[in-house]
Amino acid sequence: MRTPTNFPRSTLTLALLAVFSVPSYSSDQPSEDLTELDAVTVFGETYRNTATKTALEPEETPQGITIIDQEQLEQRGVTSVNQALRYVAGASAENRGNSVIMFDDFKIRGFSTKNVNYYDGLSMLYLNGWNLQPQVDMVAVQQVEVFKGPTSVLYGAMPPGGMVNMIAKAPQQQAATTLGLATGSRNLIEASIDTTGQIADSDVSYRLIALARKQDSQVDNAEEERYVLAPSIDWQATDSTLINVNLYYQNDPEMGMNSSMPLEVLKKSEPSVSMGDVNWSQFERELLMVGYKIHHQFNSNWTFLQNARVTKADLNQENTYHATAVNPDGTLTRYPYSTDEELKGFVIDNQVSGAIDIAGVENNLLFGVDYQSMDGDVAYTSYSVAPGSGFVSFDPLNPNNNALNRADVTETGVYLDDTEATQLGIYLQDQIRLGNLVVIAGGRFDQYESQSDYYAHESNHDHFTYRVGALYVLDSGWSPFVSYATSFEPAPGVDKNGSAFDPETGEQAEVGVKYLSQDMSTSASASFFHITKKNALMADPTNIYGPKIQVGEAVSQGVELEARWYANQNFHLSAAYTYLDMEITKDAGNGLEGTTPIYVPTHSANLWANYHVYAGALAGTRISGGARYVGEMEMDATNTQGKVPSYTSVDLSLGYELGQASESLSGATVNLIANNLFDEEYYSCYDQNNCWFGAERSLELNVKYAF
Repeated sequence: MRTPTNFPRSTLTLALLAVFSVPSYSSDQPSEDLTELDAVTVFGETYRNTATKTALEPEETPQGITIIDQEQLEQRGVTSVNQALRYVAGASAENRGNSVIMFDDFKIRGFSTKNVNYYDGLSMLYLNGWNLQPQVDMVAVQQVEVFKGPTSVLYGAMPPGGMVNMIAKAPQQQAATTLGLATGSRNLIEASIDTTGQIADSDVSYRLIALARKQDSQVDNAEEERYVLAPSIDWQATDSTLINVNLYYQNDPEMGMNSSMPLEVLKKSEPSVSMGDVNWSQFERELLMVGYKIHHQFNSNWTFLQNARVTKADLNQENTYHATAVNPDGTLTRYPYSTDEELKGFVIDNQVSGAIDIAGVENNLLFGVDYQSMDGDVAYTSYSVAPGSGFVSFDPLNPNNNALNRADVTETGVYLDDTEATQLGIYLQDQIRLGNLVVIAGGRFDQYESQSDYYAHESNHDHFTYRVGALYVLDSGWSPFVSYATSFEPAPGVDKNGSAFDPETGEQAEVGVKYLSQDMSTSASASFFHITKKNALMADPTNIYGPKIQVGEAVSQGVELEARWYANQNFHLSAAYTYLDMEITKDAGNGLEGTTPIYVPTHSANLWANYHVYAGALAGTRISGGARYVGEMEMDATNTQGKVPSYTSVDLSLGYELGQASESLSGATVNLIANNLFDEEYYSCYDQNNCWFGAERSLELNVKYAF
């Protein structure tokens, strides 16, 4: 049987469009209407499912996976991975509040996944231990795929909780252009364009995406500013060879504020309060990624995909931090610092896939070799400020954010880091179909090397990871599954005694069931997972700014429930619930055994609904809304400082097709998005000395014109 290499819109989406179509696609219309709909292509030949790097549908994958499509991203006004994960089971996002946008800080199934985002199947390289983490704006993303549990067998160095892969928008042969304008809270101004199509009668298709956005930060005296340019082309070089060339450029002249505040200050302050100073506040980042893909079909069974990318990124910041709680006189001692960070890197993934028949059993094989290298340079500079200035005697409850005179600043030290890292991985996977049974098994060997001048270490870690899983599709639509997977994370660096860390390893056992109704109107999944991570790294609770500690073993276990229901052409509903029990089970003398890590709520749940009006005076109207509940979490790693309270946030999204009011406005839509509609005040904490406000209420009004 031929392995599919062309990936149209998902089977579920097409079926739902057919079943719950508006009257223009009713059964008394010519059949060619639906034929034309089936021809719509979203991803193209170079797309690969995050969970398997094959064409295996998510509902047939014996492991947890959540997909957030473009429609959901647009309805919720999502601009970052942090925001995209708000409605994902098993994920806790925005762990440093809403105003810290310079990196995505989230956990999946209790384990930190900071700095392991993937874009179009390739790792987004980062500077370990520093601040430079490249991000991709959602304007260039088709959908976000969240793969739950260990993924090392396909991607190498990965935490056991899971990963996020952002699928890039691809060139399309059918011409289409969307223009967008937006305004909203905190002086939001945004303009965008997304245009695609075929160049004349050639074998080349293009896509061009551009964005300009500017907005005041939630924190006083700070701004958020971004410019994006993302062109790409597909060239059908021969009947069997497709070449894609893509570029992504992003300039962030302003990235808000990175400063935390003590809990006792937060409880007496507004979400806009700042612990920084306007005369020492700079966050600027620039990112350039240039890549290509080559997809070649040898014959009806075997294909080759090479996916490669070069990355260059820079970050410059001037910021302040406080090392202790509020002083007895009510002041906060602040320290200025700056960093200049640069990253250069290369990532390549080579895949050969094909189908063979062995003793009457279909085997879909995948062979892969990937490699990545990263070279980074950092200059960290510390400063002192002349005594007696307003900067030193800072009153956090009556802040003067314009107190620093740069003439009073004296450089006290410059710390340089030259860091390098390489990873080479070889992997093999076999996906077997035997009637209704799907079995998947794979193994991978990784070799990782790194060195850092600042952290004074050299690491050389080799490791083998594997995965086995099975899923059986019952005629009733239920598909029970079971899987076992392992993970591997290099642990560059040394502890406070100068001893090199051992690599972090993990293993997960997962059992569950997926459901897809016969008419495809209802889908659901339930899974129970048990993850054990060994040699886990975490911050030293006695010195959070010092070297990390390797605590021994952490166990995360829980239940995830997700469901979607398309009741009819008008009403759609999705819901999710997570129960998560996490504990440090072994600890090498750091006093953490029996504790629960921070940013891990025991209970979390969310609900989202869409209602579309297709007839009557309100035809063309969409009403969407949701609520998300995040349970209480530990305040600090030692579990001795209390709890971060639970919260519930409500979001609303309204849309209207202007073409319903006037044919001259056909193709234009207007959307009103309200996040945290009731302005629920909540926060997150690293400990009582370092807390951040969550997102306050925000409104966005956008108009899009598609033609």
